[in-house]
Amino acid sequence: MKSIRQIKNLKGKKVLVRVDFNVPMKGGHILDDFRIRKALPTVKFLLKKGAKIILITHLGEDGSESLAPIIKRFFELSKCSKSQVSFFDNIRKFGGEVENYLSFAKKLSKMGDIYVNEAFSVSHREHASIVGLPKYLPSYAGLQLEEEVKNLSKVFKKPKHPFLLILGGKKFETKLPVIKRFLKTADDIFIGGALASQVFKEEGYETGTSLVEDKKYGLVSLVKNHKIMLPRDVVVLDGERKSIVSPNNLSKKENIIDIGPEAVKDLENKIKKAKMILWNGPLGKSSGNFNLATYKIIRAVARRKVVSIIGGGDTIDLISKLKMEKRFTFVSTGGGATLDFLANGTLPGIKALK
Repeated sequence: MKSIRQIKNLKGKKVLVRVDFNVPMKGGHILDDFRIRKALPTVKFLLKKGAKIILITHLGEDGSESLAPIIKRFFELSKCSKSQVSFFDNIRKFGGEVENYLSFAKKLSKMGDIYVNEAFSVSHREHASIVGLPKYLPSYAGLQLEEEVKNLSKVFKKPKHPFLLILGGKKFETKLPVIKRFLKTADDIFIGGALASQVFKEEGYETGTSLVEDKKYGLVSLVKNHKIMLPRDVVVLDGERKSIVSPNNLSKKENIIDIGPEAVKDLENKIKKAKMILWNGPLGKSSGNFNLATYKIIRAVARRKVVSIIGGGDTIDLISKLKMEKRFTFVSTGGGATLDFLANGTLPGIKALK
């Protein structure tokens, strides 16, 4: 990738910077501005070199949401002048974005002289502002995008052992390629969250009202691998009643909301021995404050002075709330993009910059 550090002359140039400010919102209020903060070094670097910036982002899935709270927070954090930085409208508002119409990308390109991708977290999407724009403008990677590639690549290039992979959250479809990719190189792979519930379902256990998919992924044979660890106990909810049970002992009304205390101990023991930890996704239900195990594991990893790389939107939100970002080697801005990069070693948005 070409870096923005390689641009020889930025004075007076208009730079289109694709960022991902699609941050968690509630009632029009920003819950976590992690992604906005991570883009600021690139913005400041470009401004220092004399560029004028047009930021391009989406908010929400369909582009109907106003960028007003995002713009307000950006200027509060950056203290930039509005004469130096402006925002394009919510990019998902336009039909050609998601469909990656080259005619739309060409139209966008006429607003600037240079394109910069600072949106690692959407670089797995083949959208016009990600893969179309680089066809029409000199294109470069932003500072955070470079950091993402550099740090996530550590797990491919001579990973330190013991190497522990922790996977939580949901959507087995996105996590399975990562498990298969690291079955050879990781020493231990811990599966928690709704992913574990999916394994229990395929093993024929009662999963009650837990979050599981109808699809089968062939997990029974996969989890026979000695490297894969599953929770020995789980926290379940039946109405208002919370209890700890063995995964093969659920009733039809119970809902798995977290991994249990024994599972936490097992994972903490692996963390104590690990030299490299890669973690994506919460270990319990992320809504409704059922994150006790995830908080405990965040603290356990943070205590270790080892290579620790964390990704996944919900996990990042919790780390951000705890103000513990600096306690890890690297906290990725990506969710699905991080998983795709780990599975494939690149992303469409990265390839487009070459």
